[in-house]
Amino acid sequence: MDVVVVKCGGNAAVDAAAVCADIAALHAAGVPVVLVHGGSADIDRLAGRLGVPRRELVSPDGVTTRYTDAATLEVVHLALAGMVKPRLVAGLARHGVPAAGLTGLDAGLLRARRKRAVRAVSGGRRVVVHDQHAGRLDRADPAVLLAMLGAGVVPVVSPPAADEDGAPVNVDADRAAAAIAATLGARALVLLTGAPGVQTDPDDPGSVLPAVTVADTLPAYAAGGMALKLVAAREALAGGVPRVVVAAGSGPEPVRAALAGGGTLVGAG
Repeated sequence: MDVVVVKCGGNAAVDAAAVCADIAALHAAGVPVVLVHGGSADIDRLAGRLGVPRRELVSPDGVTTRYTDAATLEVVHLALAGMVKPRLVAGLARHGVPAAGLTGLDAGLLRARRKRAVRAVSGGRRVVVHDQHAGRLDRADPAVLLAMLGAGVVPVVSPPAADEDGAPVNVDADRAAAAIAATLGARALVLLTGAPGVQTDPDDPGSVLPAVTVADTLPAYAAGGMALKLVAAREALAGGVPRVVVAAGSGPEPVRAALAGGGTLVGAG
């Protein structure tokens, strides 16, 4: 299917209204689009209101992820399904686009293996963290997405996913977008973020790379959320997605700008 999968990042710098307007233009032109979203800013705000502290895990290779205990999982689900998703669906509806929200739990869309134990680095020491309500994506089932796309509906998808027992687990939204792009045979995956692309210096927007390759080891300058985006890009490329772009989620026509050569084109190493 000639579908484009767009991941709308949760960074506060991402202009969701501009993303929705651009997806509406693609939809009007007959391009099928699946919108996958995160919501880190909304999750953090809601967690603060509810008094749920944020904790992060740093893997031995430097990738930072959110530690998900039971309370944090509730916050993630509330923020994504109850706040971010309705806002995006409403934003598309304002442009006349029929859209419907899904989590990975719906119709078996995203399946994951629960992370029973996670290796992390804390205080310079390697530790093992248990009691995680997070998972590693195992597979994506395209059936419900294909039905919606066939009906002219734009799916709007977020975590959580279902684990081996059908219980919800938090998964990374970038990697969920990669799995969805691969299972749909998408022609492109666009990862929209608060940065203008992959930067060699996170503090210098002028250091954006027009192209980057990802191999088994990530580039030394990739850290935090960008490292996860490059991991997702690598997985999408391995799954057969021919074009992956990391680009700014702000400015006019952010999706079409990325597809036309903006941001950073990611290739396999």
